[in-house]
Amino acid sequence: MPKHRALRASLCLAALALCAQAAAETVTVVTSFPKELTAAYKKAFEAKFPNDKLEILNKNTAAGIAFVREQPVGSRPEVFWASAPDAFEVLSSSKLLQKADAANPAVPAKIGSYPINDPEGMYYGQALAGYGIMWNTRYLAANKLPEPREWADLAKPEYHGHVAISSPSRSGTTHLTVETILQGEGWQKGWAQILAITGNCAAITERSFGVPDGVANGQYGIGLVIDFFGLAARNSGMPVEFVYPSVTAIVPANIALVAGSKAPEAGKRFIQFALSDEGQQLLLDKQISRLPVLPATYAKAPAGYPNPFTGKIQAKVNFDSNLSESRYFVVLALFDQMVTFRHKELAAATKAIHDAQRRLGGKPSRELDEARRLVLTPPIDEKQASDKTLETTFKADKKDAEASRRRAQVEEEWGTRAKANYAKAIELANAAK
Repeated sequence: MPKHRALRASLCLAALALCAQAAAETVTVVTSFPKELTAAYKKAFEAKFPNDKLEILNKNTAAGIAFVREQPVGSRPEVFWASAPDAFEVLSSSKLLQKADAANPAVPAKIGSYPINDPEGMYYGQALAGYGIMWNTRYLAANKLPEPREWADLAKPEYHGHVAISSPSRSGTTHLTVETILQGEGWQKGWAQILAITGNCAAITERSFGVPDGVANGQYGIGLVIDFFGLAARNSGMPVEFVYPSVTAIVPANIALVAGSKAPEAGKRFIQFALSDEGQQLLLDKQISRLPVLPATYAKAPAGYPNPFTGKIQAKVNFDSNLSESRYFVVLALFDQMVTFRHKELAAATKAIHDAQRRLGGKPSRELDEARRLVLTPPIDEKQASDKTLETTFKADKKDAEASRRRAQVEEEWGTRAKANYAKAIELANAAK
């Protein structure tokens, strides 16, 4: 080759390299997922796209929504990635998502009756998730406790002090567990079950990770968790088991392109990767143990791996993400005021009721019935929870001083009532005869 042609070719290659380097962008991902999952995706994505860098901002779901809302246009993260479909409805209704046109056509339209991808194309199912019960086999054997199978089992007296759950205001997956129970059992019965279970809890952890970690190391006997926490611990050789109760739901864990981000094309690249054959296969890693949305991926799964497309996971709840989204902040506030901030009082009232039951040996008691009613009844009914005025108050921006004042007033009323009810319940349970 003549020298001038070789030089020209060399210059062209150098120019192409400089263009590729210039096109390299950082993809900022806001996610609630654990580092075992995000580290695997970062390594694989950057290996496939060496000019791109994946930046992970780990935040619980509620904090992630707030972060996206607070960033100005042009400075927002590229991708939002979390388990809670209602969180994506919150972002979508606030015009904080944009279409990515990144769907994998091999992903089915639905899992059961639930759409895997948003019908409007604003977000995509990237994995599937169910909610259930994880327990430490050695802990249960040492404490002579039976293996739980249903949510209702966890309300039984023998489990008092042996259970853990995280706060839904700090964990999107716990919010989905709470909302699944509310939808599966109905508002009143659902809250009664949630309050009975949390009254038996030894702790309300700040992050969802605290529950499976505590169960795996024997700090707690039983935890309410999203399935991949239980499956990953079991598949990694921990002394734990996991079960899907009958009142559960299988819903997508989603991924979406944030509107107003710095590098939308780079964000789209990551979403396409996460939905690709390669991205879906990463979910089968034993430390991740998530359920792929791509049915063909299950052919590569180890024996016994749960497959939601075969119908073996019996999910009785047809989860309504619109209903969940409409009362999202109300449910979070109710749980915090009745449980998170009043857990010591709730646990004491629950123990007093259990003690009275044992003392009375099943004999009926008006005092005990009233104690149960005081502990297990939420301060508002389902109609009130869906009231548009209340919804608007709780959805309002923090900068809206009047809405913030009204919200604080409502929350204070709920918390004060819960505290008084638990104190009265202890008094009644102790006097029951």
